[in-house]
Amino acid sequence: MRIDKDVVPEYPLSWQARALTGLMRGTLKPASTLLMRHPLALVGASRLGELARRVEVPHPAHVSIVPAAFSSCGGEWVRGGQGLDERKVVLYFHGGGYFSCSPRTHRAITWRLSMVARRPVLALDYRQGPVHRLADSLADALDAYDCLLGRGYAPGDVIVAGDSAGGHLALATLLALRDRGRPLPGAAICLSPWADLTDCPRRANRWQDPMLPASRVRWLARRWTSGLDPRDPLVSPVLGDFTGLPPLMIVTGSTEVLRDEARRVAERARLAGVPVRYEEWRRMPHVFPILADVLPEARMAFRHMSRFLGAVAAAGPASMGDSAAA
Repeated sequence: MRIDKDVVPEYPLSWQARALTGLMRGTLKPASTLLMRHPLALVGASRLGELARRVEVPHPAHVSIVPAAFSSCGGEWVRGGQGLDERKVVLYFHGGGYFSCSPRTHRAITWRLSMVARRPVLALDYRQGPVHRLADSLADALDAYDCLLGRGYAPGDVIVAGDSAGGHLALATLLALRDRGRPLPGAAICLSPWADLTDCPRRANRWQDPMLPASRVRWLARRWTSGLDPRDPLVSPVLGDFTGLPPLMIVTGSTEVLRDEARRVAERARLAGVPVRYEEWRRMPHVFPILADVLPEARMAFRHMSRFLGAVAAAGPASMGDSAAA
């Protein structure tokens, strides 16, 4: 596999994808448009999330889940089978708009990612709004990364990954580590990253996105950037200088309202000499890999992640600046 490449995977759109996107368009999108108009909605969602943390989410028998604790937050170790390389790790940041969800809600991603990466996944339960700020989430991410290095993991054996707001956190973590002169992980995978928190209207895919209302994404961005400079790269990573960062894989759906900022991240990273595998999946919804239990396209995406990580390993550290690596 060539790392530095734009890819539009070819596949016949499954009936499951057609049914699910239609269901989302008729339920999730109008519900979000209606409810996400007041700060109390965030408080309510956060409280529901706290209740959900007490519910055990089913997972296959071969998957191991072990709680993890850090200085400011917790998380869980996820192992997607036996025979994993325990010398290596994936540090995963779940999505949820910085106010909802948890490692439990994203196990459909983390156990499969562990399986294809052949290493355990540390899914971080970082602090979120409305009680906490973006800086708290980033502090937790950096603390977890430092903890992993303190436990003996080599930086190059750590993969950072995340989806949506977690994709934002993954990018901000990379930029913060680089700016602080810290050793960087071996690669990063961002699924439908939310990378632009400036007060910009999102016109692309405004009507096509079956899940996210563009106006509500903008509303959330205003909430989380209140009192901050939204053009700070740690707030809007899409505006960052990506020089020196490790290889990136960015996966997005062609009809997402966040698609264009994912493209812009890929373009800016390439301009800085970073190999980027950008994959745009036709008519897939936001963070579609989380639907792998029912979507054949989502299961296919994990095979692509496996090949990306294999290509990164084959290229080696000395070849990471080569845009034709692997």
